Amino acid sequence: MRTLIVIPARIGSTRFPAKPLHKIAGHSMVSRVAAIAQRVAAADRNVDYVIATDDEAIVQHARSIGAPVVMTNPDLPSGTDRALAAAKMADTRPDFVLNLQGDAPFTPPAHLHALIKTAATSTADVVTPVVQLDWETLDIMRDQKTREPFSGTCCIRRADGMALWFSKTIIPSIRKEAALREASGLSPVWRHIGLYGYRMQALEQFASLPVGEYEALEGLEQLRFLENGMSIMSVAVDPGATAMWGIDTPEDAAFAERLIAEHGDPMDADA
Repeated sequence: MRTLIVIPARIGSTRFPAKPLHKIAGHSMVSRVAAIAQRVAAADRNVDYVIATDDEAIVQHARSIGAPVVMTNPDLPSGTDRALAAAKMADTRPDFVLNLQGDAPFTPPAHLHALIKTAATSTADVVTPVVQLDWETLDIMRDQKTREPFSGTCCIRRADGMALWFSKTIIPSIRKEAALREASGLSPVWRHIGLYGYRMQALEQFASLPVGEYEALEGLEQLRFLENGMSIMSVAVDPGATAMWGIDTPEDAAFAERLIAEHGDPMDADA
């Protein structure tokens, strides 16, 4: 299965301009994400990676760090569309495309390996990781949503892992929570991690479909697949040491530096 990891890196951001080039503990955001992809590609000869951007400064920076890069249309509406554009530009058409967010420098390489492994045996159109929250982490998420209601996404999944729905609301609602807390250290809530693997045909179909009603309401692209009868396999993974899945603001970047000081730098870690 020929796999291409695409790292969308858009220069424009309302909350965090030039985010891909922002340095965190001495390394740019995009270089940290590229290092993750490079480790995965080095471990599997069927995997390649590329940075897909809309800005010449990022092209030059990618070349300076030895990362493959392509320029894509700045008018593309989403990172998913940018991933498809990059896949179409590849010398060899991939069977499977991993969309590794350019603002997720703490993504464990093991998460990418898990999606590639699942895609090799599953018939799902899309595969994506989820983490089962312990009660403490769920409480933190609930508190965060009082201030940022559209932060964090939850997944409802079948016993076999097939995703039924995603929402920015914490789902499911939990009756008799006190008893469940006594019975287990894990809550019934699964948090979605914004890392996607698409079969190439499914990615092309996604781009041809109009924005879905619930996709627009929730602001979640993956709902377009579900609204059109396509299948998503959710893959249970460990959260990783930092449990920080994305950097959206300069404040997040400052927090990331504190995490690196506390837990060590992922750039120095083994694959």
